[in-house]
Amino acid sequence: MKTFSLANNAALVTGSSKGIGQAIARGLHDVGAAVVFHGNTSKPADMPEGSGFVQGNLLDPEVPKQMVTAAFRQQSELNLLVCNAGSFFDVPFLDMEADSWDRTINLNVRSAYFTVQAFARELVARKRAGSVVIVSSTNGFQAEEESTAYDTSKGALVMMTRTLAQALAVHNIRVNGLAPGLIRTPLTAPWIDAQDDKREHYEKKILLGRIGNSEDCAGAAAFLLSPAAGYITGQVIVVDGGLTVGQIGRM
Repeated sequence: MKTFSLANNAALVTGSSKGIGQAIARGLHDVGAAVVFHGNTSKPADMPEGSGFVQGNLLDPEVPKQMVTAAFRQQSELNLLVCNAGSFFDVPFLDMEADSWDRTINLNVRSAYFTVQAFARELVARKRAGSVVIVSSTNGFQAEEESTAYDTSKGALVMMTRTLAQALAVHNIRVNGLAPGLIRTPLTAPWIDAQDDKREHYEKKILLGRIGNSEDCAGAAAFLLSPAAGYITGQVIVVDGGLTVGQIGRM
């Protein structure tokens, strides 16, 4: 169906130098979008030909606006945005200090909020419709041990998806969310694979019997941005292989 195509669209994907963000950016390119990648440091060595790149540390409060401005310079027809950038800085709750808390909230929540704001302002000024996907996590619905700041940040992104969908609907800008479950990325692979018994436990808890990979998130993001989802806004699609469906998992 042509409604699933992103031909004649252009997207900015934050945090797309590796992991889920890179897989989403590549997936959007595969279905026809022109893509601007973003990374904290150097650009990926193997970006698709013709793709753009913007660099910036989103912990800096000035960077979201600067990044969006730079992306529009590279792709003036930009109309799609994926807010994926984020990370994990947790320690046990009783050991948490304000700087680690602030780092989590500033990167995972504040940067997404003001990136969407800068993007929406550009679209409104151009009288252009658009679509946004905010990447949260199943941690936004279910708590995890020693993950209090991260879980809080991801819960905030779930509500951010809903409240920004309401705020931007009048401007014909849709806002939806993606909540990945346990996905093997450069960030998660070390602890996923550290112990075989833990990995086997995860695989038994996931209904589809395997830990996800970054590419598993790309199709859902492309769908939410596409005309096929043109009547969907304020929703969060869970991409977790059934991790959060069952209470116990397979024995």
